[in-house]
Amino acid sequence: MSDMLNKTPWHLWVVGAVSLLWNAFGGYDFTMSVTQGETYWRASGMDQAMIDYYHAMPGWMYGPWILGVWGAVAGSILLLMRNRLAVWAFGLSFIGAVVSLAYGKFINPPPPPPAELAMMSNMPYVIVVIAALLLWYAWSQAKRGVLR
Repeated sequence: MSDMLNKTPWHLWVVGAVSLLWNAFGGYDFTMSVTQGETYWRASGMDQAMIDYYHAMPGWMYGPWILGVWGAVAGSILLLMRNRLAVWAFGLSFIGAVVSLAYGKFINPPPPPPAELAMMSNMPYVIVVIAALLLWYAWSQAKRGVLR
C-alpha cells in the first residue's frame, strides 16, 4: 500500500476525488430524471416548455446520456483505483457528452430556459470541456505509468 502511495502523484487523488464528486452529481441527475421525471425537473426550476422538451427526447438519446454520465462515474472510480481502463471510460463519457451537445445544439435545440436558469444553457459546453480534460488527464497518467 505504501508503494502505491509513494508512486502516485498527489494530484491524481485530487483530480480523482473532485471528478468523482462532479460526476456523482451527473449520476444523481440522471437517476432522478429517469425515476422522478417531471417532479424532479419542476423542483429544479424547469418550466413547462423545458419539461415537454425532455419528455419528447427520442429514446436513442438515452444511449449517449448513459455513456456520458456513467462512463464518467466509472472513469473517476477507475482513476482512483489507478486502473488504465479509466482512459476508456472517460473516452466513452466524452463521446456521450459530444453527441448530447450535438443533439441539443444542432439537431433539436431546447426552448430557452427560464431566466433563473439562463446560465445553464452553456452547461453542455462545460460538460464537454470537463470530459475532454478528464480524458486527457487519464491518458497522460496512463502514458506516465501511473495507471496500470
